[in-house]
Amino acid sequence: MHPSTIQAQVTPRANVYFDGRCVSHDLQLADGSRKSVGIILAGSELTFNTGSPEIMEGVGGSCEWRLKGAEAWLASGDGQQFSVPANASFDIRVGAEPYHYICHFG
Repeated sequence: MHPSTIQAQVTPRANVYFDGRCVSHDLQLADGSRKSVGIILAGSELTFNTGSPEIMEGVGGSCEWRLKGAEAWLASGDGQQFSVPANASFDIRVGAEPYHYICHFG
């Protein structure tokens, strides 16, 4: 494939977090945007820290999430999104089915 026709570059080595409870792959698109595509396993409750703003887009399953310091958990599922600001922390928990997502950075 000619280099000018490449639409995305995929990092083949997986990002493995929390003893394998979250696994993702990074994508760098031709327009310079960065994304990751991943899964959080069923029964997980994890805390993530952001460096840049993130939009979490659910593409399978569902989760509940909350920003650090918030009391209420908010639901997000297949076809839904939630936003997390830069330099923030958020909790995410997944019920009986895995949560599949695309994370849009920036």
